[in-house]
Amino acid sequence: MAQGKKRLGKKHRQASTRPKKGRAPRATPTTGAVDPRKRKILSTKRAAAETASRVGKQSPEKEKRKAIRGEAPVRTPPRSNPERPADGIVGRQTPRSENVAGRERIDQEDWRDVEVLASQMVTDTESAEARELPLIAVCGRPNVGKSTLFNRLTGSRRSIVGDEPGITRDRIYGEIEWMGREARIVDTGGVVPDDEALIPAEIFRQAQVALEEANAIVMVVDGRTELASPDMELARLLLRGGKPVFLAVNKMDTDAMNAGAENFRRLGFRNVLPISAEHGSGIGDLLDEVFDVLPEPEEVIEEPEVMLTESDEAEEDASGPDYSIAAGASVAPGASIDLAAKQVRRLRSHGEYESRETKIAIIGRPNVGKSTLLNALTGTQRAIVSPIAGTTRDAVDEVVERDGHAFRFVDTAGIRRKGKTKLMAEKLSVIMARKHLEAADVSLLVIDAAEGVAAADANIGGYAHESGRSVIIVVNKWDLMTRTGKDGMRLFDGKPPADQKLYEQDVRDKLKYLDYAPLLFISAVDGKNIEQVFKKVELVARERRKRVTTGQMNRFLEKVDFQKASVPMNKRVRIYYMTQAAVAPPTFVLFTDKDVKMHFSFERFLANQIRENFGFIGSPIWFKIKARNKKKEG
Repeated sequence: MAQGKKRLGKKHRQASTRPKKGRAPRATPTTGAVDPRKRKILSTKRAAAETASRVGKQSPEKEKRKAIRGEAPVRTPPRSNPERPADGIVGRQTPRSENVAGRERIDQEDWRDVEVLASQMVTDTESAEARELPLIAVCGRPNVGKSTLFNRLTGSRRSIVGDEPGITRDRIYGEIEWMGREARIVDTGGVVPDDEALIPAEIFRQAQVALEEANAIVMVVDGRTELASPDMELARLLLRGGKPVFLAVNKMDTDAMNAGAENFRRLGFRNVLPISAEHGSGIGDLLDEVFDVLPEPEEVIEEPEVMLTESDEAEEDASGPDYSIAAGASVAPGASIDLAAKQVRRLRSHGEYESRETKIAIIGRPNVGKSTLLNALTGTQRAIVSPIAGTTRDAVDEVVERDGHAFRFVDTAGIRRKGKTKLMAEKLSVIMARKHLEAADVSLLVIDAAEGVAAADANIGGYAHESGRSVIIVVNKWDLMTRTGKDGMRLFDGKPPADQKLYEQDVRDKLKYLDYAPLLFISAVDGKNIEQVFKKVELVARERRKRVTTGQMNRFLEKVDFQKASVPMNKRVRIYYMTQAAVAPPTFVLFTDKDVKMHFSFERFLANQIRENFGFIGSPIWFKIKARNKKKEG
């Protein structure tokens, strides 16, 4: 052995590529390496796989038609599954079977179809002035085409339409115009008078309300089916009511089918008209006869409108709106003294105006009490309430007049994750809930006090925040958290009563991005703190439309110490001056030295400083940057 060369130990003398002890497992077991008792099973499986590989593939459409006729099962060709963000999360089950992947693809296609359908639907609601017009009620048993007829008459896709029976549950109002005359129309849910189940009974109760206030009634039947017992029972109820009733025999798509409408005269109606709500045939004849029996509407005199001056706007921002008629206000010709004495809404002189009504969307997860809150706010049984999650599908709205101002509350369907919705109507109601939210001024984010703030609540609040809606957090069912028995414990779970301050802190910690939103504890069932909701809504709506002058903003900038903002040096900008460009939501334009995207911490710092000086309670604040040294394009 050479001198100076160190002798290696046994462990170091072994080659690094030396295989470990034991036999490596086979990648695919052969027939000879399997237990003799299982060789036959393995051989059968291999033969079946080879036979399946030799079978020619057919188009999915042809296989689907064969499956419908019962000739052969539908085979979905295997596809490569895309990588999902959740696949790398430790401890999360991510099944990769072909069946699960197939269901995901089908569900994504369904959502795309529903989004296309939702883009064609509208969120228009009945105007307050239309409530004086005569009313036409559309009724009938489930799945006869009432909502299709409603959409056809209103000229819009307001009511959700689908092949599933019982989609419409609440009353949906709209406006129609025919031959220079106007009227209101209400779409009701499918009526089954003899059904004693909770939701069908509530649908029947809602339909009875619409029938009682209607001036004319259109009963819809399916002309392609035989008369059913619900048709006969509903016909007897309508004939006893004594109001003008018209029988619309729907789904008569061709002229050759119109003769079959005469079979429905057995119901006892004189006015029987064949129509096709889908294609529009026979609609004109139906409207001619309906409008002939409607009363002539009374002439409505518009209330006077007064423009606000700059001093009036500043006073309104500070102390609230003034509903009185200003000195020198002109009154419409022919208006009575009583009309002149009425309170009117004064319009703003700058681009935006103070609307005659504030639209409030009630949003939240399913079964948190949104419909109960709507009924409590309006003092009516406007919406169907049940313990079944997902009861509300169409958005239900109602107007409440208070102190000269109109509040339109819109009860939306419960927003849930895509994986939790199965039916087409549920998917469409979730998308329409977000559309109604975006069309509102203020949103009431309803949280179930018994369940606390869930991840879905944070997502729904994020929708309102990102869309620029003002937000009020409403913790409902607070009575369950404080109502105690003789032992001093809560009745529903036997725990100590909740502390309101600690609960509020927990809500603030989980919804940090909504730190500007007021928080209320209410009980919609008992009517507790409902009055506070109106006060907060009026405050938030006023703050949402507040305007700050450029001089006030510049004096504010001189007092702000921007060194306290924790912003990286490369993201720091120097603000020369800023101005408020818009209201609802408040939008400020910053004129800076650099054209860079504002750092989120700097944006949050500046928004907090603005709120501390000017308020803007409950409303998100938006910023836009314009750089002085930005090169002009072109």
